[in-house]
Amino acid sequence: MSKHGKNYNIVAAQIDRDTYYGPEEAIDLLKKTATVRFDETFELHLRMGVDPRHADQMVRGVVLMPRGTGKVVRILVFADGDAAALAEEAGADFVGLDEMVDKIQGGWTDFDMAIAIPSAMGKVGRLGRVLGPRGLMPSPKAGTIVQPGEIKRVVEEARMGRVEYRVDKTSNIHIPFGKRSFAVDALVENLAASVDSVVRNKPSSSKGAYIRKAYLTMTMSPAVRVDVNQLTALRALT
Repeated sequence: MSKHGKNYNIVAAQIDRDTYYGPEEAIDLLKKTATVRFDETFELHLRMGVDPRHADQMVRGVVLMPRGTGKVVRILVFADGDAAALAEEAGADFVGLDEMVDKIQGGWTDFDMAIAIPSAMGKVGRLGRVLGPRGLMPSPKAGTIVQPGEIKRVVEEARMGRVEYRVDKTSNIHIPFGKRSFAVDALVENLAASVDSVVRNKPSSSKGAYIRKAYLTMTMSPAVRVDVNQLTALRALT
């Protein structure tokens, strides 16, 4: 069993595991105790009160981060003809259909987001086993299967800070919402947008506590437990 490093343990000693921190307090604490040099990603981790084994309790959605994500997103658009030209004009990094399907079947997945026009899905569908587990498969629920006229909007949203999420098989949701270099108020604003999206996507079949536990963390830091009531109150910011 691996052990944490010295710096991790120093930070962990400054975090009270029995305390429920306020969201802004947790963000400030993580920023102040950071020990690594690179620009870590802030993440929200939620323990949900849903059973993802039931289709009517799946939670998934898209957050448009008002302050961006600080991440360079590589975008692939599955399209041909005039739609491909629109995707290229919108600034997509990779555009094509048959050649892109063949390339992915050959093992290439060097992109962060995939968008497809409806007419392309007959060919893109065969990539489900490759793209599905990586969270890269275009889907209507994620808003990544779009008409040609919507390509520009979706590409622009991705550049600005479009983050997809879905509850995993262990009933957890993970959402990256900014970088350590962001100001605290920017991180709080992105966090508020994230929570608002999760709450808005609550399944009608969900009973009892919807969000059971919440934690904030950074790439190399311990997790800080956050008060769920204070976290959901951030929705007023959106």
